[in-house]
Amino acid sequence: MTRILVVDDEPQLLRALQINLQARQYDVTTAADGTVALDETARARPDAIILDLGLPGLDGLQVIAALRVWSSVPVIVLSGRSGADEKVAALDAGADDYLTKPFAMNELLARLRAVLRRPSTEDPLTGTAVIGDFTVDLVGCTVSAHREGTDPVRLTRTEWRILTLLVQHPGRLVTGPQILHSVWGPGHEDKNNYLRVYLAGLRRKLERDPAHPRHLRTEPGMGYRFDP
Repeated sequence: MTRILVVDDEPQLLRALQINLQARQYDVTTAADGTVALDETARARPDAIILDLGLPGLDGLQVIAALRVWSSVPVIVLSGRSGADEKVAALDAGADDYLTKPFAMNELLARLRAVLRRPSTEDPLTGTAVIGDFTVDLVGCTVSAHREGTDPVRLTRTEWRILTLLVQHPGRLVTGPQILHSVWGPGHEDKNNYLRVYLAGLRRKLERDPAHPRHLRTEPGMGYRFDP
């Protein structure tokens, strides 16, 4: 089934969209704020997102900007903001379409079908990554040891989000601001101490020699790189 994530802080509208989409054989996940929306995108890997702009916490524009660091999932904005400036800002941020509330359900469904027909450029998150003595399953969110007697590893939600972002771009530099924007949201791009703490924790858990990491590498002054 095609997976759709619906993000809106109006419970009645969220429920109505969920019922209408499920009646048309879509697999629907919902979120009522921007932070949960980002978490659900990483967890459920939706085929498309229907997104309100006026959300508590991270607003819709911030969600789109964070998503576009690591995902090309189609986003349809569904908002009560009807001004041209708001539409331009959302499309420039990376939205694929924009529909103003109140709306006709048939029009929303037509726009949804249109974005789903577009060729996907999403990097599939399908495999595993070997880091030190461990195999990391990015889909199942599990870490299994290669050697007997090796202690099991548990990663925090933030560690998973950082690791997923790096492993999705093997061999490529991911800048510190990109990671901070994607994981913590706009306004945190200069909090490099956050990354140093979390990368040190990931290396302690996963690298054979955390002081000389083989896979989770730092590019001084630029960012981080996952080397398979």
